[in-house]
Amino acid sequence: MTTPGTIRLLVTCDDQRGIIAAVTTFIGSHGGNVVEADQHTDAVDGRFAMRLEIERDGFELGRDAFAAAFVDLAERFALRWRIRWPQERRRRVVVMASREGHCLRDLIWRIAEGELEADLPLVISNHANLRGSVEGAGLRYEHLPVTPGEKTAQERRVRELLNEVDADLVVLARYMQVLSGDFVAAWRDRIINIHHSFLPAFQGARPYHRAHERGVKIIGATSHYVTEDLDEGPIITQATLPIDHRDDVRDLIRKGRDLERVVLAEAVRLHLEDKVLAIGRRTIVFD
Repeated sequence: MTTPGTIRLLVTCDDQRGIIAAVTTFIGSHGGNVVEADQHTDAVDGRFAMRLEIERDGFELGRDAFAAAFVDLAERFALRWRIRWPQERRRRVVVMASREGHCLRDLIWRIAEGELEADLPLVISNHANLRGSVEGAGLRYEHLPVTPGEKTAQERRVRELLNEVDADLVVLARYMQVLSGDFVAAWRDRIINIHHSFLPAFQGARPYHRAHERGVKIIGATSHYVTEDLDEGPIITQATLPIDHRDDVRDLIRKGRDLERVVLAEAVRLHLEDKVLAIGRRTIVFD
């Protein structure tokens, strides 16, 4: 659970004695009260991760003062850390989509209903068919087609638009284009993708048709951060559903789209609530 109006502090480092005591003592010494705490030590690589929620009322440190006061402790334990203050504006999410609109429409609805703590200033698509759905919801839609020889220019315009709207997170809601390594590097751990979980067995076109031909017994969806390695970024959320001989291709597609909507929305929620730490090729998800 996320407590409204709290400060969220996430730290990670090599596991060593005294980290929890040092961090919580630091918070307490400055009038802070920890209302939520979770931590994990990875037995394989020895990395430690912790997430704290701290009451804002009574805490003596502001943004700049916190960074200056925390630096000695961070250097002593070689901490990587980030903090979010409750007075900060809501995160600004830009959704990118292609022809399929099920995930996009679901995100529009969840943001409008307040299920996701974010604003949606812009939708970008390389096709024009979703314009009506987006503009009908009162949102800005930018159609940026990808034509032969113009992909670099199209991506440059995407980056210009992200800067223009001061985006914090990019969500690929069935955006069927591969982003360049430079783009991904500039937005590391800030691009979330969704795909069917048949990868790598059913890569490419018509995955549900090919899965049906093979007689699969489950279908699934995976949401992950985007890296330079296609569809191999740190996984945030996954889900599966059982399938049997009575399900035809249309059933697989319908059920798969339902999974994709839910799995993507959950990954976005976790990111917005500062509950995900990416460590190498894996994630720690505090929920």
